[in-house]
Amino acid sequence: MVKPVSADTVATGSASSPSTEKKPRLQLPPWFKVHRRTDKGYQQVHAILNKEDLHSVCQSASCPNIWECFNEGTATFMILGDVCTRACRFCGINSGRPKEVDLDEPRRLAKAVAKLGLKQVVITSVTRDDLPDGGASIFAETARQLRARDPKVRIEFLISDMNGNWDDIATIINSGVDVLAHNVETVGRLTRQVRRGARHDRSLDVLRFISDFTPRPVTKSGFMVGVGETLDEITELLHQLYAAGVDIITIGQYLQPSRAHMPVERYYTPEEFDQMAQLGRDIGFGHVESGPLVRSSYRAFDQAKTLLGQS
Repeated sequence: MVKPVSADTVATGSASSPSTEKKPRLQLPPWFKVHRRTDKGYQQVHAILNKEDLHSVCQSASCPNIWECFNEGTATFMILGDVCTRACRFCGINSGRPKEVDLDEPRRLAKAVAKLGLKQVVITSVTRDDLPDGGASIFAETARQLRARDPKVRIEFLISDMNGNWDDIATIINSGVDVLAHNVETVGRLTRQVRRGARHDRSLDVLRFISDFTPRPVTKSGFMVGVGETLDEITELLHQLYAAGVDIITIGQYLQPSRAHMPVERYYTPEEFDQMAQLGRDIGFGHVESGPLVRSSYRAFDQAKTLLGQS
């Protein structure tokens, strides 16, 4: 096993909550290199999203991998609009009062997937605490529309905690989703400061419910580092997620979307991400994806390939 770095090295050295004081933004370290290219694939994805009036988390959350993913002809679709009912301090998606649910969105999304020739698709959503079912029926209808066009398409959903409503989560699982993800985003101590409206114990319960369900989808979660956590807390979180039945873990660097969001407390090195990945593998996860630019949906089906029995 790779020798773990100390808590003082990996973390800020403090167990305090993310600072709310304004301070100079940390400069991006040299290993953050994003190539902004708008090749044919990028233009095609962008055009199809616009034509079908669809949203992508790549655009709405200012994902640093958008150039790579769009250029490869793929995207992470975001359903239920582009306005979230929560206002998490780390997230670049707009928050406020969402519009009415677009019942035709699942059909248009399936049409876009067919146009792009995708055999596997990742779909997330804004959190819709304003809806009686949290949007579960739209997730299920999206799966139905996708499979009506291609019965063999692989589907990954990334969902909110659905306020811990087990019936709504069961609706999503019963849609036949292949991989079901719910991100804890950060360690337990920092959840209230980082994820407004969320609870750490509820997120773990959601993941446990997914893992224990029959039929059981591949269960996935992810979190970011750089918001004030310690190595001991990262280790504890990994053990909590493993105990909850999670198969796949993603670990990435938090990047501040704007000055209105919480600041980056620390940038981790690629070597430290490698050490966290090794720690996760030693604990027993089926797959650990860990790196500065890793996001939950980045190369998602490469992460799940072995667990889904793909070659």
